[in-house]
Amino acid sequence: MDIGIGGKPIRIFSNIAFMQEKEIAYMQGNESKTLKIAVVGPESTGKSTMANYLAEKLHTLCVPEYARFYCKNLNRAYTLQDEVNMFYGQVALEEAFLNRSPEILVCDTTILTVKIWCDHLFGSTPAEVTDEIAVRQYDFFLLMDIDLPWEDDPLRDFPEQREHFLDVWKKELKALNANYELISGLGEQRLQNGLEAVKRNLSEYE
Repeated sequence: MDIGIGGKPIRIFSNIAFMQEKEIAYMQGNESKTLKIAVVGPESTGKSTMANYLAEKLHTLCVPEYARFYCKNLNRAYTLQDEVNMFYGQVALEEAFLNRSPEILVCDTTILTVKIWCDHLFGSTPAEVTDEIAVRQYDFFLLMDIDLPWEDDPLRDFPEQREHFLDVWKKELKALNANYELISGLGEQRLQNGLEAVKRNLSEYE
C-alpha cells in the first residue's frame, strides 16, 4: 500500500515486510546515525506546527503523523485494528525518512500515541505495539503544554480531557526514562521555546 507525501509515494509495509525493513535499517546503522526529536502531547497543542518549525530551523526532515492520512476518510469509530494499522503506518513512515540518513530527524508524534489511545479507548495495548515502544529510541521529546486554546478539528475528540492526557503523557515518558521538556507559551514564543529546548538538550551531541 502506498501513500503520497510531498508528491512522492511511500510504501506502507505488511507486518512481515515491516520487520524485514527494520532489521535492514538496524544493520545499516540508520538508527544510530540520526538524532531523533519527537514532538508529542495532547490534542490541539500545536504539535504539527512545532514539528515543522523545528525541521525548518534545523534544516532537516519532518516525519508527518500517519494517523491524519489514515483517519481522513474513515467516517466511523476507531477500532483496535485501526490503531494497530496506524502503528505500522507510523513506523513505516519513520523508517522511510530514516533511510535518507539525515543527521537530525523531527517526528510529528510517535507510536506512543497509539498506546495512549489504545489504553484509553480499549483498555489495553497489543504487545506488538508495546514491544516496539520499548526499543524504539528518541534522543529528545518536546511535550506540548495545554496552554493553547482548543481548536476544533474533525480528528480531535476530547476537548475536556486535555489535562488528563497531559498527565498520561508525563507518566508514559517517565516510564520510558525519556529525555523531555514541557513546552509552553503562545505564538512565536512557543516555537522559540521549543527550539531552545532542543538546542539545550542536544548540545552534547554537537
